Amino acid sequence: MRSPILVAAALAAATVLTACGSDDAGDGKTVVKIAIDPGLEQGAVDAYNERVAQFEKAHPDIDLRPQEYNWEATTFTAQLAGGTLPDVFTVPFTDGRGLIERKQVADISGLVAELPYAKDFNPNVADAGKAADGKTQAVPIAAYGQALHYNRTLFTQAGLDPDDPPSTWDEVRSAARQIARRTGQAGYAQMTKDNTGGWILTTLDYAYGGRTEKISGDRAESTLDTPEMRAVLQDLHDMRWTDNSMGANFLYDWGTINQDFAAGRIGMYVSGGGNYGQLLTQNAVKPADYGVTVLPLADDEDAGVLGGGTLAVVSANADDAVKAAGVKWIDFYYMAKLTVQDAAVLDAKTLAESDAPVGAPQLPVFDKATYDEMLGWTAEYVNVPLEQMTPYTDNMFDQPLLTEPTRSTQEVYGLLDPVVQSVLTDRGADIGALLEQAQADAQALLDRN
Repeated sequence: MRSPILVAAALAAATVLTACGSDDAGDGKTVVKIAIDPGLEQGAVDAYNERVAQFEKAHPDIDLRPQEYNWEATTFTAQLAGGTLPDVFTVPFTDGRGLIERKQVADISGLVAELPYAKDFNPNVADAGKAADGKTQAVPIAAYGQALHYNRTLFTQAGLDPDDPPSTWDEVRSAARQIARRTGQAGYAQMTKDNTGGWILTTLDYAYGGRTEKISGDRAESTLDTPEMRAVLQDLHDMRWTDNSMGANFLYDWGTINQDFAAGRIGMYVSGGGNYGQLLTQNAVKPADYGVTVLPLADDEDAGVLGGGTLAVVSANADDAVKAAGVKWIDFYYMAKLTVQDAAVLDAKTLAESDAPVGAPQLPVFDKATYDEMLGWTAEYVNVPLEQMTPYTDNMFDQPLLTEPTRSTQEVYGLLDPVVQSVLTDRGADIGALLEQAQADAQALLDRN
C-alpha cells in the first residue's frame, strides 16, 4: 500500500491504453505518457520537468508526456478499465502479482533482465514484481517499512523530549495523552478509510506479534480474530474513550492525515518511514516540526514491521517501441539515482536547485551498502533535517521486515476499515463480534480468489 492502495475481479476485462507511437508525435518520435504526482509544489514540478528534459536530450527519439496520476484504491480499477492511465505508471507491491497474472501490465522481463543491477535487488523486495516463472515484469522503485511520525514542536510544548521519542506502545499512549492535555491537539491519530484503516490496523497487528492470514499451500486462512488484533483494538479504544487523546477526526485516509499532521494538528501517526518527501512537497510541513522513529514493537518474537513499496509498470497494450522507451524512463528516472554515482548526483543537484527534498530516508530497494554509498555521493545536496530523523535511520535496518498479506490484500483491508471506525466512534463497540464477522467475510473473499 502507499501505498498503499483494490484490484477487483473486474480488472480482468479492463481496457488499457493504446500504445503511443510515431503517428502521435508527428516527427517519428516514440511518444510515452509518464506519471507525475498531482498536487505537487511548483519546485517539485520544476524538478520533474527538468528530469524529463534531461532524458529527452539523452534520447532524442523519445517524446515524454507527463500525465497526472496517483494510485488510489477507490479509483484505480475504473482508470484501468477506462484506459485513462499513463503508459508508465506505478502501483503498490500488493497489486503487482495480480496485474501480472491477469496480463494487465506489459511483459518487460526481457528488457529488465538487461539492466546492470537486475540481479542486485533485495529478494524480498523483488518478489513483488515477479511473475510465476520468476521473471521480473514490474520494477521495484521504492520500498518502505512503517514508522512512527511525530511533531517535534508539539512534543516540546507538551513537555516531552523530541530527541527521545516513544519506543514502546505504552510510551506512545502516555505521550499521546500528554500532548492532548497540554496542547489541545490530537496526541495520536489513526487512518480509517479507503483501505488505509485496514493497512494501518494490520501494521499494528504485526507490531504486536499477530498476522492477518495463514498460507498453507494454495489455501489462505483468515486470522483476523486473534488475541493480538483484539489487543490492538482495545488499546485504540482506550486511547479514544479513556484518554481522549485521538482528537475528533476518525475518518482519515492517507492524504488527509498527512494534511493535518503537516498543519500541526496531530502529535503522532503511523505511515511509511519515507513519508517526509510527500509531507514537504504536497503538504508543506515545517521541517523544524518533523520527527520520525522506528515503529515500536511488542516484546514478542513474532513482532515485526509491515513493509511494502511501489512498482513501476508499463501499460499492457504498449507496442515494443513504447515498452523499450518506458523501461529506459524507469531506469533513468527511478533507478539510476540509486545505482549510478553521476545519475545520483545529477538527480540530487536537480532536486536541490528546485528546493525539492534531498536525503529523506527510504528503506532501500537494494542493500545497506548501496544505500550508504548513495548518501555519500549526494551528501553536499542533502537539504532535509537528517539529525531529526536519526531515531529512524539509525535503527531501520535492525527491525524484522514482514511482507504485507498476499491474498486479497486490498479487499481485506477494506473489510477492516469499518472495524476500526466502529471502535473509534462507538464507545460500546463489541471488538470480539466485529473481528469475528470481519474474519468470516475475509475468509469468504479468500475462498473465492
